[in-house]
This record gives sequence, structure tokens and C-alpha cells, in this order.
Amino acid sequence: MRIGELARRTGVSPRALRHYETAGLIASERAANGYRVYGDGAVTRVTNIRYLLAAGLTLDDVSAFRSCLDGDMPSTPPSARGLEIARERLAVLDARIAAQTEARDRLARTLAMESGS
Repeated sequence: MRIGELARRTGVSPRALRHYETAGLIASERAANGYRVYGDGAVTRVTNIRYLLAAGLTLDDVSAFRSCLDGDMPSTPPSARGLEIARERLAVLDARIAAQTEARDRLARTLAMESGS
């Protein structure tokens, strides 16, 4: 399938697909006319890449999950490095949530003081 069809089937822009290809996460062949052509497995691979990105991983992080990208992500055990990356990202997300919660609480306290004046 060409890049436009892959984009339609996955909901991912052609630009993002080219970015994934540059990062080495998906591969295409070139047709005689120069168009990128992807195999049917690209749909699953892109869907799994999007799943990992939505979970807070970066494209570099996703590289560690290459062994899982072509199948059913939940049923394929990640590598030890993949687990390490996931734990690191979870810690980063927890820290961001804590910082945002503190900022929200600070703002709420400020507003409460203003309302009470």
C-alpha cells in the first residue's frame, strides 16, 4: 500500500509516517514511480508505535520495543531494556503529575485567599 492508504488506515499523517521511517521504525520499498510502498504488516506496526507514543514513550524509546511492534503488544513480553525504559518514563510522568498537582494546589490556595479577602 502507498503512504496515503497507510495514513488513512492508521489515522497517522504521511509526515509522521515518513518520520517513523527515518527513525527506522517502519520500512518501505520504492515502486518504479518512486512512491513508497508498505506491506500489510505496516498497519499493525504503526498502530503499536502510536500505542507506545500515547503511553508517554518517545520514538527513541519505541526502538527498544521493536521485537513487539509486529504483533499483539499486550501478549508479547518486552525486552529487559523495554521494561527499564517504561519504568523510567513512568517515573518522569509521575514527577510531571506531582509538579502539576502542586501548581494547581498553589493556584487554588491563591484564589481562595483572594475570595476570602
